[in-house]
Amino acid sequence: MIRVVLPAHLRTLARIDGEVELDVEGRATQRVVLDALETRYPMLRGAIRDHASGRRRAFVRFFACEEDLSHEPPDDPLPDAVARGSEPFLVVGAMAGG
Repeated sequence: MIRVVLPAHLRTLARIDGEVELDVEGRATQRVVLDALETRYPMLRGAIRDHASGRRRAFVRFFACEEDLSHEPPDDPLPDAVARGSEPFLVVGAMAGG
């Protein structure tokens, strides 16, 4: 089981309270987790990743175990603690401005 924490605006869009728990088969990767999340909550398609390219949106970041995974290849395995469900996979809305 993978635990996913979403920012407030995405929780509102998907009508989710708190964190999401996903069962994924095989190796836990960003792509596998996000595919499962978008399958379960289709309204999130296009909000986290671009529809055409599948690339992360510019103002969305991914964190796990206090590490920024935003620029890691999407098929790299997530940390063991995330795969075991003891640590969450965080989807964070990045801040910009001046």
